Amino acid sequence: MAEIIRKAISGYRFLFDEMADPRTKSWPFVAKPFHGLALLALYLTFVLKWGPKLMKNRKPFNLDKVMIVYNIIQIICCAYIFVLSILKIWGPGQKYRWVCEPVDYSMSEDALLVAKAAYFYFLLKIADLADTIFFVLRKKSNQVSFLHLYHHTGMVLLVWGAVTYFPGGHPTMVGVINSFVHCVMYTYYTLTVAFPAVKQSVTFKKFVTQIQILQFFLCIVHYGAICFKPDCEFPRWTAAVFLPQNIFMLVLFLDFYFKTYMRKPKKICD
Repeated sequence: MAEIIRKAISGYRFLFDEMADPRTKSWPFVAKPFHGLALLALYLTFVLKWGPKLMKNRKPFNLDKVMIVYNIIQIICCAYIFVLSILKIWGPGQKYRWVCEPVDYSMSEDALLVAKAAYFYFLLKIADLADTIFFVLRKKSNQVSFLHLYHHTGMVLLVWGAVTYFPGGHPTMVGVINSFVHCVMYTYYTLTVAFPAVKQSVTFKKFVTQIQILQFFLCIVHYGAICFKPDCEFPRWTAAVFLPQNIFMLVLFLDFYFKTYMRKPKKICD
């Protein structure tokens, strides 16, 4: 038993200390699996059990003002990551390669900027969990779907792994695309709260779903590129983790889009 415990401790140190990027592993939540797993466990327990039980005999909370402030903060933060990335990382004239970009593990100014941007993006994925909490407190249980929970939980786990082991390189383009999409998405959310009539616009809702579908398609194409480049210096095995997740999300969003906007309602016979 003592030998098993010793090996378990040794394995833990190897995975989350020796293998973790020394530049990021001391940052909050990074390279600390129990912190992130505990946070996600609390999140899922609240939105699936504690929250519904709390709200069972209560009226929905009016969170309009809170949500407007929250959405505006999200727009600003996502726009910051997107603009920073275009100007300093992925934009025209920058050194990043679109087909295969290795991680720069040095302490150079550019490498640290990329690592910090990746960490800030990770913190935003944690902040995104508030979306579900708002649904529960407003008794919008129909919006707490499997697709919603899977997406938010999966993003926290995936980005945690990226910041812990690969804070930079090829996957950062995924964060750039996602940040732009979230700017659009949270703008829509803000408008629906401030101007409820916007919620009735099927065209706007349809556009938001379309841009989310396009996002997953572009991410799959971009990340899949490393599979066809044998000399890629970024670990190609990560595609086995990333691609199934995004392909699954693309399928789920396409299914939602088809059922919501394309399937004709059945005619009711007298």
